[in-house]
Amino acid sequence: MILGDNIIENNICEAVQNFQKQKEGAKILLKEVSDANRFGVAEVKGGGVLSIEEKPQNPKSNYAVIGIYLYDKTVFQKIRRLKPSGRGEMEITDVNNLFIEDGTLTYEILDGWWTDAGTFESLLRANTLVAETGANKMSKSTQAQATNRPDTLR
Repeated sequence: MILGDNIIENNICEAVQNFQKQKEGAKILLKEVSDANRFGVAEVKGGGVLSIEEKPQNPKSNYAVIGIYLYDKTVFQKIRRLKPSGRGEMEITDVNNLFIEDGTLTYEILDGWWTDAGTFESLLRANTLVAETGANKMSKSTQAQATNRPDTLR
């Protein structure tokens, strides 16, 4: 699942391939940011995610959970268990925390830049980044893998 306001410099092919090797669970992508309180924030320790908090006033880390999520089929059972948050919304953070409870959530740090386009400032930043460097770039090895593997996202 990819939220529509996410723009990335490179690609997620390696993360998808790593997720396909998991027997179960979910994978999230993280990126270190200076304004973590705008996002879901992952508390990471010992190679795992301890918790995720949505838009915290005092973030436990600077690792934003970007809006790219990989889930197994149990996500639908987890979604049915959700209740509206204190903000009155159904939160994807709550889904991810249910995978943490199960011990089946993994993560990767996104390579390259990431931005959302959810504010005027971030939309301008996204436009500037894409104009300067491009977006959704694939390395030559990733392009070759995608061409030779029909089950890989392109």
